[in-house]
Amino acid sequence: MTIVTYALVAFLAAQAPDAPAPGPVSTEPTLDQVRAATERFRDVRVALAEGYVRDPMDHCVVAPDIGRPATDGAMGVHYIRMDLIGVSGPPNPRISGTGTHIDFTKPAILLYEPQADGSLELVGVENLVFKSAWAAAGNRNPPVFQGAVWDSMEDDPTTPIDEGHMFTPHYDRHVWLYRENPKGMFAQFNANVSCAAHKAGHPAPASQEPAIETQEEAHKH
Repeated sequence: MTIVTYALVAFLAAQAPDAPAPGPVSTEPTLDQVRAATERFRDVRVALAEGYVRDPMDHCVVAPDIGRPATDGAMGVHYIRMDLIGVSGPPNPRISGTGTHIDFTKPAILLYEPQADGSLELVGVENLVFKSAWAAAGNRNPPVFQGAVWDSMEDDPTTPIDEGHMFTPHYDRHVWLYRENPKGMFAQFNANVSCAAHKAGHPAPASQEPAIETQEEAHKH
């Protein structure tokens, strides 16, 4: 290679754009991965067997419960892994916990829509962290999932409505994998979810009797 050739190669190399530096490898699951990991919870008996418990107040949350318009829809009935949100006791006077769990392939909360026959249909998944626990873990900003900052919820003591629905200040993120949401995958409520069929203490159909027995057994322990 001649001196001229060396010079030409050096010149061309100097003009070439720098190669982009490799970015950090994301450990955040995709929505497809979350769906694959939670599909089995379409059967509420599986959820009960894996430690989820029905909201002890047996409440089906609708938008007006926290001062939002009824047209926003509902969240449904919550089935919760108390260990994942770090709750170890009854409300005092509100529900609080120490968990900082944010893995959506193992969600802390499952959202179900009551059906007319008493069965439940999985409509979404959710994670929740209490602000005090999140800050104590060294976090200065709210959690983020798929580029969306989690919703912030806390009661406004100047209103008659409980905007925190019995919880101390917290962040939460709903993911409507199993029911299309006109306001998007991560909206707090879903206008396509209804609590119209919900009845407190509504007897389950025969196909779900084992699930209720499992839940009662879990409470005994």
